[in-house]
Parts: sequence; C-alpha cells; structure tokens
Amino acid sequence: MRRSQSRAHPKRARQLRPPISPIRSINTNNHYQNHEMNLYSKIIGTGSYLPPKRVTNNELADQLAADGIETSDEWIVSRSGISARHYADAGVLSSDLAVIASKRALDAAGLEANAIDLIIVASSTPDYPGGFPSTACVVQRKLEITSGCAAMDVQAVCSGFVYALSVADNFIKSGAYKNVLVIGTEVFSRILDFKDRTTCVLFGDGAGAVVLQASEQPGILASKLHADGSYGDILCMRNSPADAIVQGAFLYMDGQAVFKLAVSLLEKVASEVLAAAGLDSTAVDWLVPHQANIRIMQSTARKLKLPLEKMIATVDQHGNTSAASIPLALDLAVRDGRIKPGHTIMMEAVGGGFTWGAVLARM
Repeated sequence: MRRSQSRAHPKRARQLRPPISPIRSINTNNHYQNHEMNLYSKIIGTGSYLPPKRVTNNELADQLAADGIETSDEWIVSRSGISARHYADAGVLSSDLAVIASKRALDAAGLEANAIDLIIVASSTPDYPGGFPSTACVVQRKLEITSGCAAMDVQAVCSGFVYALSVADNFIKSGAYKNVLVIGTEVFSRILDFKDRTTCVLFGDGAGAVVLQASEQPGILASKLHADGSYGDILCMRNSPADAIVQGAFLYMDGQAVFKLAVSLLEKVASEVLAAAGLDSTAVDWLVPHQANIRIMQSTARKLKLPLEKMIATVDQHGNTSAASIPLALDLAVRDGRIKPGHTIMMEAVGGGFTWGAVLARM
C-alpha cells in the first residue's frame, strides 16, 4: 500500500504542473516570461526641458540686495561653480516641465505615449501638497495616455532619478513591463528661502526623462542604492506637513556636512556598482553625476581616476535641479554627440534622507 501511494503522488504532481515553454516576445498582457533568456533594460531615448526664465548670478545678487541680502557672482561661483539657473514662471508645475521632457524622450525613442506601460516620476516638488494625486498620474493625463498604465512617484530628493531608474530596471528585468518612462522634475524655486543666501543661490528648476525598454542586449549593467536616516536633518524641509501647507516651507541644508558626506559616499557607491558589474573605472566612458557642486563632482572623478574631460557638467548653467539634474545632463550630452551608442556611463547622486546611489549603464 505504501509503495502504491508513493508511485501515485509524483504522477499527480506531474499532472498539476503547468507546461513550461520559453517565451521570447511580449504577450497580450504586456508581460514577459524569462525562462530561457536574459532580459535587460536599455535607455532608448532621452529628453529634457528648462523653463525659459534664466537668472544669472548678477541678476540674483541684485534681487537679493533689494532685500538686504549680500552675495555676488564671485562668491557663488567660488563655492559651487554655478553661474546661472532657470526658474519656472508662476503657475508652471513640475508635471508641466515633465511632460515637455517626456515628449522629447518619446520622440527620441520613436514611441507613441500609449506604448508606455509604467511611468515613474522622481520629484521633491510634486504638483499637489501631500503628494496626491501623484505627479506621475498627472503626467499620464497630460500626455493623454489612455492605456491605464501604472504610474507612481519616487521620493529620494537629489538621488530620486537614480532610485527611479533602478526601480524601472528591476521591473523590466522581472518581465512585468516593456517600456518605462522615467522622469526627474523639479520646481525647487518654490521651496527656497530667498533670505538664506547659502541655499537660495544653488538651486534651479527643470526636468529630464528617459525611456527604458526591455532588451536582449545589456543596458543597465548594475545599480546600487543606499540610505541612512540618521543624517536626515542635514538636508531637509524643516517645517511640519501642516506648516508646509498652511505657511509655506523652505529647504534647509548644512552645506559643510553635506559636502563631506557626499564626497565620501559617492566614491564608495561608484566603486560598489563597478564591482557589481565586474568592471573597473577604465571601462567608464562618461561620468554623469548629480549636478550639485562642481567641487564634489571633480573630487569624485579624481577618486575614480577619471579625467575631468570625461565628466558631464551642467551645474554652471543649470544650478542644482535635484532629481532632474542627471537626466538633464545626460540628454544634453546625448544630443551634442558626446555620449554615443555603446558608451558606458556612470550616473551617481546623493540627496536628502540621507540617500545615495549609482547606476552603470551601456548606451
């Protein structure tokens, strides 16, 4: 009797087990199977947008002087490398900037908006106080996407785009989605205290986007994300949520503490992501860092033994656009021909939280 039962059980199990067959293309539900193939995600289009209002250091210094705040072009450049930044006009929201950048990325990718099956928006300045509806949902509506694709926001401040790109990469590699729109967009001018010259001169507004697509060829080679909440108070919004909605809220930054932490963490996470990909820094064609401060950026390049000529820098003309800074810089370098298909790029960032991360990608 025991032998008979032991023979019958495997038979029943075989009958219940569904057949496994490799699927190498997208099915009717836009989900991939990954049994006998490796799926990767690859950047197939980039786009960006800066609002037309450009404010130079001299213009900002004159504006601040009217309120008794003293600064100068020399003071700002020597501490940050920033010469100008862009501000959105009143009534222009993060989603408005994101939509223009997204349309340019979709055009570059050769895709219609309804081909997107996931939208991820990284932003610290969402359209709505409290964050809902999500800016990603607003972008979906403004792009007139009617497919019912998923849409969500990611909040990691200046690391937001790196976080969003990593999330998108893992969704694609899991087989869940084929085409993902990843956006970094900010209107930081709305949360600046223009009585604090140590922060208000540093930030600007803008948006950048990429289209990430499933591919049998390697694109995103590795990514690493980290956070340490014990440093949350060195770069934050100090007001409570209620105060932020009723009274307005302003960014606070302990610049010296952020600088020291950033220099250390960026080198470590860059080395970590290279190790994960089985490469060393000689494989990197371009460093596309978060555009926070030229001294932090140059320090990271030197520690990775990369010549400064291999670093994409837009901080001088864009300022710090938080989650938008990397995709803005990436799109500029793609469109001016510096970054070419086949190039390996390192994207890295630190942000409030404290958060940090890096993505290594082959274009």
